[in-house]
Amino acid sequence: MSFIPTPELIASGHEKAIARAISWVENQHPSSLELLENLSGNTPVIGVTGPPGAGKSSLVNALVLHWSQLNLRTAIVAVDPSSPFNLGSLLGDRLRMPGLFLDPKVYIRSLSARGSLGGLSASIIEVCDVLKHAQFDRIVIETVGVGQSEIEIAGIADTTLVVSVPESGDEVQTLKSGIMEIADIFVVNKCDREGADAFANHLKKLAHYRMGEDQWEIPVIQTMATDSLGIQALSDAIDLHQKLGISTHRKEQLLSEKAYRLIQRNRMKNVGIETLKQEIAIEIQAGTFNLYRFAKKHY
Repeated sequence: MSFIPTPELIASGHEKAIARAISWVENQHPSSLELLENLSGNTPVIGVTGPPGAGKSSLVNALVLHWSQLNLRTAIVAVDPSSPFNLGSLLGDRLRMPGLFLDPKVYIRSLSARGSLGGLSASIIEVCDVLKHAQFDRIVIETVGVGQSEIEIAGIADTTLVVSVPESGDEVQTLKSGIMEIADIFVVNKCDREGADAFANHLKKLAHYRMGEDQWEIPVIQTMATDSLGIQALSDAIDLHQKLGISTHRKEQLLSEKAYRLIQRNRMKNVGIETLKQEIAIEIQAGTFNLYRFAKKHY
């Protein structure tokens, strides 16, 4: 008999149960929905996004090592580009997070984006629900880094970090209308580079004008992840944002869309494409086919 991941095993931190449960939800195993119905948890989710080359993986590595030293357990979900041939994860070995693999307080799972818009895996909400039930202290989602379409992360994460580098200064006007709009915290990584202070000041002005009704003025943290510079300040900013419990309507919108897709999937589970093709062929042959009448029969 194959191994069955139970809610009890997942809650105990059983790594095989966690891994199997994630595989179940990724592949829509017949028992995955029943499993998800029995999971719960409120672990804070931190999203890390930004353009390619900003050093997101190095930043996550340094931040999670810092939390590990504080005896906190962290789960990392690294969403990678998909192979065009097998839809697998091209960077699944996470070579840029070398300090975390042997740490017993850190769990790392790579997911393939599989062509999903927003830079995220289609099953990311379910994966996070499994990890929340496993009672980690933090969940970190690192996105593919494909650009402005990554705003989906803001609907999942409780705190979203937008990571950039000093050279991004020329792109600020473009970024403002897209990915910059989702930031709870700006991170200027590789701050030893020329222009870092000027770029950080520019972001601070932008953050000041973007203060919303929640009165959260987005902090701008300068870091050099490879030397752990600024990591304490970044961790403190994340903790403060979590403590204030600031939320938006983005999460409700995303969950509404996910609920819609689940309801749609459930209603269509007994409708196979091959069966539809056969029925359509018969009606076409008889000269009676009408797309809208045909679809109405299967509502």
